[in-house]
Amino acid sequence: MKTILIRNALRIARMNDTRDELTNGDILIEGNVIKGIGEGLQAKADRVIDAKNCVVLPGFINTHHHLYQTLTRNLPAVQDSKLFDWLVYLYEVWRHVTPEGVNISAQVGLGELLLTGCTTSSDHFYLFPGGKSADLIDREIEGAATVGMRFHACRGSMSRGKSKGGLPPDDVVQAEDEIMKDCERLVRKYHDRKPFAMTRIALAPCSPFSVTTELLKISAEMAKKWDVRLHTHLAETIDEEAYCLERHKMRPLAYMESVGWLEGGRSWFAHCVHMNEPESQLMGKTQTGVAHCPSSNLRLGSGIAPARMYLKHKVPLGLGVDGSASNDCCDMLGEVRQAMLVARVKSGVGAMPARDALWIATRGGAAVLGRDDIGELSPGKAADLTVFDLSGIEFAGALSDPVAAVLFCGSSHKAKHVMVNGELVVEDGRLLKADETALAAKANQLSREMLEKAA
Repeated sequence: MKTILIRNALRIARMNDTRDELTNGDILIEGNVIKGIGEGLQAKADRVIDAKNCVVLPGFINTHHHLYQTLTRNLPAVQDSKLFDWLVYLYEVWRHVTPEGVNISAQVGLGELLLTGCTTSSDHFYLFPGGKSADLIDREIEGAATVGMRFHACRGSMSRGKSKGGLPPDDVVQAEDEIMKDCERLVRKYHDRKPFAMTRIALAPCSPFSVTTELLKISAEMAKKWDVRLHTHLAETIDEEAYCLERHKMRPLAYMESVGWLEGGRSWFAHCVHMNEPESQLMGKTQTGVAHCPSSNLRLGSGIAPARMYLKHKVPLGLGVDGSASNDCCDMLGEVRQAMLVARVKSGVGAMPARDALWIATRGGAAVLGRDDIGELSPGKAADLTVFDLSGIEFAGALSDPVAAVLFCGSSHKAKHVMVNGELVVEDGRLLKADETALAAKANQLSREMLEKAA
């Protein structure tokens, strides 16, 4: 079995329960598992990686994304739109996505995440042109395997089109029976419950304003039966709150509770910007998770999620870069920094120390996805890690606290090395399993074709 020794790291932040940090530390990896961690490890290895002047962290965990949106970044028509207007415009473009586009966009988005220190990502795919599944989730899973990302595919769905009072066009929504049939197929084919699983499946109706109450109920029932997790958008905007109050006579969280989504600790919600203290307490009590997406919420003017309140009530809290049409990048380290800064505006300068933001991005994300094998650098955990080089001029004067320097300083968010499941997938700041230039060129071609069709 292949062994790798990472030695002489300036600092290793383990993100274990006691938040230990090692100076001049080493990590021994055997196969896909961390076998030892300490100072001055005496071990033979097939390969030695010198981490001098580097900080080593657990790989970041992205808990919310829409990878197909890498093909529609920065569109002028919606650069300054709020969520509902943004969605109405973009549905007309997204309805032209192809299976090839889904695969390439997944490689692009996940590749960018890997380059910025992320080793596990979920993705919420809910748009099915022509009402047909067309194995689109399969194309995403293939893309993740190509670049080497640990992947949680969220089989999204929309069942309430414009003709039923929803936002999406009728030709991108599906009937409940077709949705659940494909969900079962994906769970049976791909969901791996074993430790160190590279692929898992979640059921993920899109949002309260794009699916029927019946679909939410049956999704909760089937998630329990199939032993998988549940995911959706919730409490992202005031418009959504008004929609739920008008249609269901309940606030968004109460509505989700009424359809069985707060049972069993298997759900996590993206955004949760507009939540109050009693709702936060309920989420903590039921262990209902939050994917905090600060950049997207700022970009769309949706507000700032109360991250400190969620931590106070022990709500499982992770980070999500969200879709690349509302964030416009898949910069995971940038998202961690954003979470650190925006919490200080929301709740005071002491609300989010750097290490708390890093904890949310690692251990918090693992908890949100229901995993205890990732997000931590300890013997027996998965060999998922990221190495940031602090030898450059942008870190000069910052090494009194190397771990915090990763967030406070730096002009590039690229990692030097990234390892997933014991395999190097980024080395010296470049993807090892994909041609970045060719991917970008292909993505630009597919983007142009979509926009031309929409026009």
